[in-house]
Amino acid sequence: MVTRMNEKKIKISEAKGRPMLQWVGKRPIDYVQSFPAQLVEIFDPTGESKPIDNPNFDNLKDNWQNLIFHGDNKEVLGYLLANGFRNKIDLIYIDPPFNTGVDYIRKVQLKGIKLEKLDGEYYTSQEQTMYFNNFADDSFLQFMYERLILLKELLSEKGSIFVRFDYHYGHYIKILLDEVFGKNNFRNEIAVNRSTNLGSTKNQFATAYETIYFYSKSNDNLFNKIVTDRICKYCKQEKEPDWVPLEAPGDSKNIEISINGKVFISRRNSHWTFSQEVINKLIAEGKIRINEKRTYLDRFGKRVNLPEYYQFPHQTVNSNWTDIPGYTVDSTGYPTENSEDILERVIKSSTNFDGLVLDCFMGSGTTQAIAQKLNRRWIGVDINKGSIQTVSKRLQKIIKTQKEVTKQKKIVSKTNEHLAFAYYKVNDYDLQLLRTEAVELAIQHIGIQRTKTDNFFEGTIGKNLVKMIDFNHPLTLLDLQLIQDELKSRPDENRNVTIVCLGKELSVDSYIEDYNKKHPINKLELIELRTDGKYGKFLIHKKAQAKINIKRKGDKIFIEINDFISPTIIERLNNSNKLIKVKIPDFRSMIDVVLIDTNYDGKVFNIKYSDVPEKKNDLIVGTYEFNIKNKTTIAVKIIDMLGEEVLIIKEI
Repeated sequence: MVTRMNEKKIKISEAKGRPMLQWVGKRPIDYVQSFPAQLVEIFDPTGESKPIDNPNFDNLKDNWQNLIFHGDNKEVLGYLLANGFRNKIDLIYIDPPFNTGVDYIRKVQLKGIKLEKLDGEYYTSQEQTMYFNNFADDSFLQFMYERLILLKELLSEKGSIFVRFDYHYGHYIKILLDEVFGKNNFRNEIAVNRSTNLGSTKNQFATAYETIYFYSKSNDNLFNKIVTDRICKYCKQEKEPDWVPLEAPGDSKNIEISINGKVFISRRNSHWTFSQEVINKLIAEGKIRINEKRTYLDRFGKRVNLPEYYQFPHQTVNSNWTDIPGYTVDSTGYPTENSEDILERVIKSSTNFDGLVLDCFMGSGTTQAIAQKLNRRWIGVDINKGSIQTVSKRLQKIIKTQKEVTKQKKIVSKTNEHLAFAYYKVNDYDLQLLRTEAVELAIQHIGIQRTKTDNFFEGTIGKNLVKMIDFNHPLTLLDLQLIQDELKSRPDENRNVTIVCLGKELSVDSYIEDYNKKHPINKLELIELRTDGKYGKFLIHKKAQAKINIKRKGDKIFIEINDFISPTIIERLNNSNKLIKVKIPDFRSMIDVVLIDTNYDGKVFNIKYSDVPEKKNDLIVGTYEFNIKNKTTIAVKIIDMLGEEVLIIKEI
């Protein structure tokens, strides 16, 4: 873990907007901590990007590469503020947790194997909890308040922010946005479709939409009107109108009709309509005269104005976006993946070419994907490794396609820029398991009763409160002090505390012994999951392993993946509750993606080749061939379906 010596404190401006929402524990964020970023991977099929150890705005200005950050978004936003990105972001789009009480789960399907969820099984081998979605009200409001303040600091003077929420907390979030950005900078409340209509009962209407709140940094925000095809409200009427476009089938008399170059005809009798083929024939014969200036038609000698749809076939988009999907269904496995249509409207409306877009609740990466397609620069942030894995695959595909199109059309223009991205860790978030996943598994393994409304303790076991220490580090004296401070803030709490950890510092045992002698209530008990006690088996983590043959024959290098095994996947498939053990006929079913660096420097993995299967059930190829004359170091990174990595390195 990065030490405090590397920490910087970044001053944050006070939020002065009105009205203001109050909650227990509300506190302004005066400064934010900034930790160093560690470069992990680069994807650059053009070979033009230069690796940057600690990216800042100045050294990226002339060598821009898009950025993915793995870490707590509060810490990443602090990093960006400390490294020159203050007032530099043109557009922010976020779709945070809605605090609905439902944990968000990413479906993980092994390739080519159909597995069913067992009855009564809450957490399966095919699911990963991406983040918990239940805070105490006060904690959630503080969580959002801090991040909105930081986002405002990053936003440019002409910049805009779009925040998506549903009815649970949307009204609170709008007041927070009023306070942080100022109610005078409120622009729109945009209605978007839900994935399903929820809440229909005998005494209420179904909830059919969610809301995107659109605010700007100032009154001088960049805004481009969005134009779309006008929807013809007459086209699906059962009763035929007095006018139709020429594509309607049928035949008729010799009648002159014209609407801005589009030919129409009026009703004369039941045989009045033309097919386009007939119209073209009659025009060629001079039996139909096209009048480009005429915007009405005569029917039985009377002037009839044409509907607006045919005079003006396009319309400007307003704040009702229910004409497009709100979510993308079954695309990346994320149940709340925003539709590309929504992000296209957002990005086109509030940025121009090469604008800089940020999403710090990245998820499946729709914001980054559309920004890439629209030739905008982008930054993505997420605390979950599953998100990083998903977005990296998604963007690699898009960039490869863009590069191929560029090559085929021989395009030399600005549209070719930024065909690369770099992936960084902030504050050393290098978990072998997702933190949320590890917590969920441990809760079930030990038998903890979850208390989701408590923002400090995870639940109870017997009569004891339970505090789980982040599995990213051993139990320390600082952790014990935080528990003690929390208990002091709860003077009526008389239960003991069970601490669950993966390891502990040597000084912990003596501290707990001394503490318990002085405290007849709120005693501390310890479950150390790496010991041989009652819970010893859990999380004695066996790393995934691979057998890879890397050999050279002249100027050719051959790579073959001969075997791969993920003990984590196997154990979760064949837990003790299952009577029938699952067999995996092809080891490639466990592999999500293969990345290859053909000139590994031992520090940064430069993705020179990626094997990302096109379809969900497609398997990785497993054999690869490269033309390399000189001596080099080959690095092969295999990522399994749960996000665990195996790195094989060979000098050849």
